[in-house]
Amino acid sequence: MKRDALEIDFLGIKMKTPVMTGSGTFGYGPEYSDYVDPNKIGAVVVKGITPKPRAGNKGCRIAETPSGMLNCIGLENPGVDEFIKTTLPQIEGYKAPIIVNVSANSVKEYGEMAAKLSLPQIAALEINISCPNLESGGMLFGADCAVASDVVREVRKNTKLPIITKMTPNVTDIVTIAKALEDAGSDALSLINTLLGMAIDTRTWKPVLGNITGGLSGPAVKPVAVRMVYQVAKAVKIPIVGMGGIMTGQDAVEFMLAGASAVSIGTANFVNPRAAETVADEIRTYLAERNLSHVSELVGKVNLA
Repeated sequence: MKRDALEIDFLGIKMKTPVMTGSGTFGYGPEYSDYVDPNKIGAVVVKGITPKPRAGNKGCRIAETPSGMLNCIGLENPGVDEFIKTTLPQIEGYKAPIIVNVSANSVKEYGEMAAKLSLPQIAALEINISCPNLESGGMLFGADCAVASDVVREVRKNTKLPIITKMTPNVTDIVTIAKALEDAGSDALSLINTLLGMAIDTRTWKPVLGNITGGLSGPAVKPVAVRMVYQVAKAVKIPIVGMGGIMTGQDAVEFMLAGASAVSIGTANFVNPRAAETVADEIRTYLAERNLSHVSELVGKVNLA
């Protein structure tokens, strides 16, 4: 049987489209149910889960910026046990695969989270290493090759689920870290997470965000994200989920040409709740206009001649 032009097999996960929802921008799925059918999305990547409940940061958490937004939500969530007990039963019937984003404060906690979330309802784990490592003075897990690798190895020991490691762009050499994560056992990489940014209110001279700094996302970061996907794709053999400012199908195609096998929609969900469906439809149109039979024909095909 001829497969649909957008259907992909990502790490053994059957997806109707290569378009996922970005963690933290789509809730857990039900929040968007009045606007979009989760069953038509490639995969639902849920809001980040931590070992214990988190109330998030105080003060202003979101600020609009030119061509983007800053956020410092602070990983507000009910904790892994409540997620498994209450939230997972609400979404386990989705036809779209469920990928759970995981954050923790120590290497050991990442492993414990992986063990708890190794459930048949969950298709994969996305490991967020853009969190501060409280055991090492607060440096991001993802900013250090050795520590980032330790996280992946600990998760690998505690689960048979596919591991997608979400990389921070706030590093000096993302390629070296990507290769280390591949060597440590990550099955795929997703990049980029948000860039660190800040905004100041010129009326009060105070930081706009309650946390002072926050993560910059949206179209403003897309050129940086495409560049990093391109660099990493040339250096690793595992697949990449491209993200960072994707608003249209053309944006998604750009990431795929750079080397991404799938893409994730983040900030666009706040502008258009149906963004994941819209982007997939636009990719399909692009393929038809180019007489391409399958989306995989785009991956890594940037023309450098």
